[in-house]
Amino acid sequence: MKNIRQTNLKHVRLVVVKLGSAVLTDNGRLNVAFFTRFADEIAQLREQGYRFIVVTSGAVAAGLEALGFTTPPSTIPEKQACAAVGQLRLMRQYEQEFAFHDQVVAQVLLTADDIRNRRRYLNARNTLRALLGSGILPLVNENDTVVVREIKFGDNDNLAALLTSLAEVDLLLLLTDLDGVYDCDPKAAGEASLIPLIDEVDDEVTAFVCATKSALGTGGMLSKLEAARKAAAYGIPTVIANGRRPGVMARVLAGENEGTIFLPRANRLNCRQHWLAFAVEPCGSLYLDGGAVAALIERGTSLLPAGISRVEGDFGVGEPVSCRDLEGLEIARGLTTYSSSDIRKIAGLHSRKITNRLGYNAGDDVIHRDNLALL
Repeated sequence: MKNIRQTNLKHVRLVVVKLGSAVLTDNGRLNVAFFTRFADEIAQLREQGYRFIVVTSGAVAAGLEALGFTTPPSTIPEKQACAAVGQLRLMRQYEQEFAFHDQVVAQVLLTADDIRNRRRYLNARNTLRALLGSGILPLVNENDTVVVREIKFGDNDNLAALLTSLAEVDLLLLLTDLDGVYDCDPKAAGEASLIPLIDEVDDEVTAFVCATKSALGTGGMLSKLEAARKAAAYGIPTVIANGRRPGVMARVLAGENEGTIFLPRANRLNCRQHWLAFAVEPCGSLYLDGGAVAALIERGTSLLPAGISRVEGDFGVGEPVSCRDLEGLEIARGLTTYSSSDIRKIAGLHSRKITNRLGYNAGDDVIHRDNLALL
């Protein structure tokens, strides 16, 4: 087990560390002792050559006391108000603790739209590269003060997973209040067993994981499994470990048996493919026959019009779509060469007939393989 961990972690240098509210808070308020210890441990690891991007929750929790809440607020505007006040307090706490180590920190607030939009995605990448290149520690959070959807449904596990390819990191480290993934809910069952290694996040794994949520958090273990699956697709490992245990990051990076490690996928997606697969929101769907599905999966070809059986939705040239088999299973996502109306006209046709049907030819493929990501 230890050899497997060391093999997958020996080349790690840049790490995305995600801190959940359960780690950052104590009795609903920021746990100052944790911030002190976390800054100390990050400083020690940076001296060993490691670099970090920290995805931090805790803004809502940090704002509760200032607004007079004794329990987490229930309405979206109240949560946004707590996040607006708490984000400032959260960053001030980080800044104070890291100042003892002469470490400059930077706040980076993102929304799902920043990740979906390719231009803003690349701008975010350039910003993170500039910060890391200057030796600055980026502190990333969702901009909960203005975006309703992120507070209501989103979570920082997903954001951290998307940052793996955006920042081209080597490891995703999810720190929570549990020692890792168990075969059942350890907070509800008396004899739950820790699973030290998961080769692949499949239906069997997710079947026995309960989506438990803390009062302040928005994720749960299922959310962390999904994040691990996305990181594995990019070809990097994920470790879920207990952030309340002193020295946990050093032990994980040393390859010790700490937490649960998820192994990376062998046939990894590149940065652009990872963005296509997990960051964009499809505008429609293309339903493919068996031959087209096999060509995409087994031979890595482009999608030709001959393999398309049905088009669903309305979309323009260059917009993202889902590629599904005839039973509706999504197998890929990609950017189209033609609009939905034109694809309907050429669906099922050989590529050489495109010009006769449309009066022009933008290419023989509906989705070029460079603009296609297999799921």
